[in-house]
Amino acid sequence: MKGKVTDHQERMADRVLDAESLHREHLVISLSGAHAYGFPSHDSDLDLKAIHIAPTAALLGLQPRHVPAERLEVLEGVEVDYSSNELQPVLLGILQGNGNYIERVLGAITVRALPELETLRPRVRAVLSRRIHRHYRGFAQGQLREWEKSGFRSVKKLLYVLRTTLTGTHALRTGEVETDVTALLEPYGFGEAHALVERKRRGERIELTDALSEQWQREVTRAFAVLEAADAASVLPLEPQPEAVAALEGWMLDVRRQRFGA
Repeated sequence: MKGKVTDHQERMADRVLDAESLHREHLVISLSGAHAYGFPSHDSDLDLKAIHIAPTAALLGLQPRHVPAERLEVLEGVEVDYSSNELQPVLLGILQGNGNYIERVLGAITVRALPELETLRPRVRAVLSRRIHRHYRGFAQGQLREWEKSGFRSVKKLLYVLRTTLTGTHALRTGEVETDVTALLEPYGFGEAHALVERKRRGERIELTDALSEQWQREVTRAFAVLEAADAASVLPLEPQPEAVAALEGWMLDVRRQRFGA
């Protein structure tokens, strides 16, 4: 996280994470949101996305529960948005193409992690499939509706549309997960959006001019077309391969065995 946030922001994040780590064992905690997407501003919140591992015995009882955790708090002027999901539903989501969960493992900025994360990552890469297209298309469409609600004015909402379409495009074409939109703009023909990134870095509520709004409404249509073309030409299989799914499940069972009675 060094270099991505200020020392003060990092201290506030540590306060939240130290407290939450008393309640659950985190496999990984990632810094997501604007910081991971390449366009943070001084007033961006800290969006912390985690995966935790429940004690195995707790999952074998009469009422097993995979309870998510959430916490939103402003500490000394820093908004910290923390959420965590249990390992099993996360891995199921990854098999279904859930980019939110995939990015926690492969694409965001790792803040804290157990050693097991390094053995999980290749297994997650191995189960990636074209199912991710549906997630990123749906996510981008949701962000487009949010941009429309702003009157097609919000630079932040526009960049979220571009980020989701281009992260999905890149994953489909290469099998690699890249959340930093600044690394994707040039390769996919959206280099002019670097100027939008610079605008957004001045603040969360920066708006577009009329001319830029009209221009980028056209360009967003092209971004969705680029995503559709990437699905048609994807290097990924249509579905996760059975042997890769079995390896992922085997990894999870090993993790559970190690924590039985913990």
